[in-house]
Amino acid sequence: MTSGTARRAVTAVRVTAFDGDQVRERPDKLVTEEPMEIRVHGPGQTPEAVAVTMRTPGHDFELAVGFCVTEGLVRSSADLDAVAYCLAGEGPQEYNVVTVTFRRPVDRRGHQRLTVATSSCGLCGKTTLDEIEQHCGPVGPGPTVARSVVASLPERLRASQDLFDATGGLHAAARFTAGGELIGVREDVGRHNALDKLVGHALLEQQLPLIDAVLMVSGRVSFEIVQKAAMAGIPVICAVSAPSSLAVDAARRFGQTLVGFVRGESANVYTHPERIDLEH
Repeated sequence: MTSGTARRAVTAVRVTAFDGDQVRERPDKLVTEEPMEIRVHGPGQTPEAVAVTMRTPGHDFELAVGFCVTEGLVRSSADLDAVAYCLAGEGPQEYNVVTVTFRRPVDRRGHQRLTVATSSCGLCGKTTLDEIEQHCGPVGPGPTVARSVVASLPERLRASQDLFDATGGLHAAARFTAGGELIGVREDVGRHNALDKLVGHALLEQQLPLIDAVLMVSGRVSFEIVQKAAMAGIPVICAVSAPSSLAVDAARRFGQTLVGFVRGESANVYTHPERIDLEH
């Protein structure tokens, strides 16, 4: 199951650029941002929209499936039947509606979020951390990660960001081993979408839960990032920027190691430092 929209991830434009006294018109590239509606249904159920998100086209099926995982609609690849674009209707197909079909009935109560979410926010839609904990228990013990590996992750992530090189306008989420081996990376205009794509790929490859994974994200760490990582079983989260206060509270309660401001040889470990080997 692969989505066919990678060709639209970048949009060509022309700009008037100035540099000192020099002014010229030149071509440029922008990251594409478009809405995508996610619909779900099980046997005997009518497909129903549960979310609309602003995303960068590409890996759309992973995004839809990953959203279902991180929002608690699906836990195992055994529950998944099919993922497809909705091709009904007249006019050109924009590939902006994805339907996820499950092998069991889906309880969609509490998951209808039909307002369009901007690329800067998540689709959590839940009001309290206590409610999240009802659907997501603590992660497992996870691996021990050397601080030298943590320090190397931003450069390794940056080296794998192909679309960022073209546009300079994307977030990224990458999955590493405890030894620093890159397993996968996804880019998107929304940081939460990048993570959902990464989680969706893992489910489609029957690799969930990600009990030994180290997650590296390109920006700050919001509550949604921690919650989505916890739903996927990820025990270690690293970021080049700061976490929010609620992100730290959530990581502490979910048993996750949260590391922020990973820059050069320095970093701040906010929760569960026992997974970080500070001697190596």
